[in-house]
Amino acid sequence: MDRYDVVVIGGGPAGYPCAIRLAQLGRKVLLVEKENVGGECLNFGCIPSKTIIQAADTIGRFRALGANGIVKAEKTEINMPGLQQYKEGIVSKLTKGVSALLRSNGVQTMHGSARLLRKGEIEVEGHGTVGCGIAVIATGTVFSELPSLPFDHSLVIDARDFLSLDRIPGRLLVVGGGYIGMELGVAAAKMGSKVSIVELMQQIMPGTDQEMLRVIMKSLERLGISVFTGSTVQTLERRKGGAKASVKMQDGSLIDIEADTILVSVGKRSVAGTLGLENANVATDAKGFITVDEQCRTSSDWIYAAGDVTGPPFLAHRATAMGRVAAEVICGIPSAMDQKVMPVAVFTDPEISAAGMSQEQAAAAGIRAKTAKFPYAASGRALSLGETEGFVRLVISETDDTVIGAQIVGRESSELISEIALAIEMGATSEDIALTVHPHPTLPEMLMEAAEVAEKKPTHIFVK
Repeated sequence: MDRYDVVVIGGGPAGYPCAIRLAQLGRKVLLVEKENVGGECLNFGCIPSKTIIQAADTIGRFRALGANGIVKAEKTEINMPGLQQYKEGIVSKLTKGVSALLRSNGVQTMHGSARLLRKGEIEVEGHGTVGCGIAVIATGTVFSELPSLPFDHSLVIDARDFLSLDRIPGRLLVVGGGYIGMELGVAAAKMGSKVSIVELMQQIMPGTDQEMLRVIMKSLERLGISVFTGSTVQTLERRKGGAKASVKMQDGSLIDIEADTILVSVGKRSVAGTLGLENANVATDAKGFITVDEQCRTSSDWIYAAGDVTGPPFLAHRATAMGRVAAEVICGIPSAMDQKVMPVAVFTDPEISAAGMSQEQAAAAGIRAKTAKFPYAASGRALSLGETEGFVRLVISETDDTVIGAQIVGRESSELISEIALAIEMGATSEDIALTVHPHPTLPEMLMEAAEVAEKKPTHIFVK
């Protein structure tokens, strides 16, 4: 039986950075991955989805230029086989890069499913049993399935299936208005699909700030996307080439929605139950996610866990941070998941991003806070891009003027939020940001301008 200092189970955004860091710190490491290194995010999620979203966004912007008489855009359409080939090229390049990094750092890789047998022993499908001193579980999640809409991966699909479509559905029904369903639904609409979204809760993207949501809803209306909240799919009548869904509305009435494809995106569930956790006394919560402390330790003295397998929020950057923390703790280096903020970004149209607290969250925590807002419509760069919907909002402690949060909705907000995350981590004040010269003309200037609003010295908007 081969023995390793550490076996990392799962080669996604938590697992492979963990394995690399362990190897950098001198440990003999085995990484076990049942599919491709890079995991869900690189192969079937973050990277493929953003590639397709970017293509859809480019088509949408080209059409907007045509509508403004800037270019001739009588016929603009996506070549899906070409897009899929382009996407696969990007994924292949990145997965090969991850494999090369693992090899360069001396990490051994095995392909197959893993199961805990007993302390220090792990069975790897197709390879037998391996021994280790420590194991790190980083197996991620899978998409949840609705009993009434089981995946057949043809008519009823999950997000992974959507990202491999060789044609755009003429009519797409999205069941679930969370961030994945919204991102892919918007992309499909830009590429020519007639999109309907059915969401059980009273609003799409539950928990999203209402002022930000109003900007998104205006965009959905422009794209011709129909949104039904407080609604559920009751029955599905399959037809040649599609289906008719009977949807129960908030008022109890029923409507029919015709669809060629149905994308079900209602969350994710744990796969930890298949790993033999009972053989290692690893505790899970009520939903089957592995419970860990801030150092990624589980209830078992030889098992650590990182990433989505530990529960929400399901963010690749959180997973990577956890993987590195686990590696360093295993090697005796003081490390912990003690970040002040965990930024998020949603690639809708326009994008939404946030870091830290909202004003309401601050109040609930007993913190007196004020907000300062700057609109995209007052940004020269946003005007030149033809993207004037949205705003930057800073949340600032009234006690010491430190920035404790931000919410941004608008073009490239995902590229803006990191500055605020860094500001919060460093304890920066609104004055610090206001006094930091930002290049002109750029979108990040709006962060400076919002800080100037907080300092009561705005230049490009009038505030009483």
